[in-house]
Order: sequence, then C-alpha cells, then structure tokens
Amino acid sequence: MRRLFISALLALSPVMGAAQQFDYYVLSLSWSPSWCTLEGNARNSDQCDPDADYGWSLHGLWPQYHRGYPAYCQTAKRPPSRAMTSAMVDIMGSSGLAWHQWKKHGVCSDLDGQSYLDLSRQAYDSITRPPVFRKLTETVKLPARVIEEAFIKSNPDLDPDMITVTCKENMIQEVRICLSKFLDPVPCGRDVVRDCDLSNAILPPIP
Repeated sequence: MRRLFISALLALSPVMGAAQQFDYYVLSLSWSPSWCTLEGNARNSDQCDPDADYGWSLHGLWPQYHRGYPAYCQTAKRPPSRAMTSAMVDIMGSSGLAWHQWKKHGVCSDLDGQSYLDLSRQAYDSITRPPVFRKLTETVKLPARVIEEAFIKSNPDLDPDMITVTCKENMIQEVRICLSKFLDPVPCGRDVVRDCDLSNAILPPIP
C-alpha cells in the first residue's frame, strides 16, 4: 500500500533524480511588462529598463510528463558556459534566468547545455507572438481568453487544448504552449491546462 502511495505521489509531483524519458515540452512565454510590475522593477532588473523593449519573453522550455514533470535531474551532460547563457539575454531578459532554466529543467532534457539553449530558442522562434500586444500605449483590461485567441489566430497549428494562459495578481502572466520533442504543437496534459478565467485581466504595455 505504501509503495502504491509513493508511486502516485511521484506521478503528481516534480521528480528529482536521474534524467528520465519525458513526454513533451511546455514552452513558457512571459509577458515582460507584467513580470516587471510584479517583481522585476523591485529588483532593478535590466529587463525592465524602458529601452529593453521586451514583450513576450522566453521563461523556459520545460520537459513534461503527461502528469507531473521532472526537475533537477542528475546528468553528465556538459552545462552551458557563461557566454552561452549570456547569448540568451535577447529573448530571456537575463543570463541568470537562462542558467536557472538549465539547472532546473534543461538537465532533464537529455541534452547538453548548448543544445538545450539552442532548442529553447528554436521553440521560441517557432511561435508567432501576436504583434497587436506590442502596440498597446496604455494598460488595458481584457478577458484572458482574448490572449489565447490571438495566439491561435497567429499560429494556425494551435488548438485550444494546446495552449493555456496564466494570471497572477489579476494580471496576464504567461502563455504556455505544449510542443512535441520535434517542437510541433500537441495537446497539453490536464495538469498544464489551467486557464485563467478572468474577464478583466490587466495587461500593461511595453514601456
């Protein structure tokens, strides 16, 4: 009985240990102005500088099981160098985030550091970010589903079950898109699809 309980717990929780076979990736895109309002400005992050011009930035590319996800796996693969993580600043906002994503998620991808970061960039480039949000001149309130609909319209291969929008403190936080290991859109698992249902979510503009 105890063994069954442990097995069930591991299926629902992040798994630490050796890298394991996973099912698909979750590409997480963060609306940078929201992150800056909630956290980045207080940290004096360079990502939030008015000249930085970040919109949908890359939060990460996460190996995912159909239920749960691996994290902090043991790996013998070579980690990324400081130069490699610094090269991700243009889409991630900081080299520190790139390094953190490798330490938590990349080590579970069975890729070395350079290959993981290259694949993360490829995944980011594979998704068209709707240009309409870059044209905002002031903060707006809108149904969170509008964000999802805009992404689906800009990416005809996406279906509603392949994308989810998250909110934090009444603000649009992230768009998460499920991708195969070949970076084709695929349906998300039930634990990933947690759509924000706000009808008046806050979306701040790019400074």
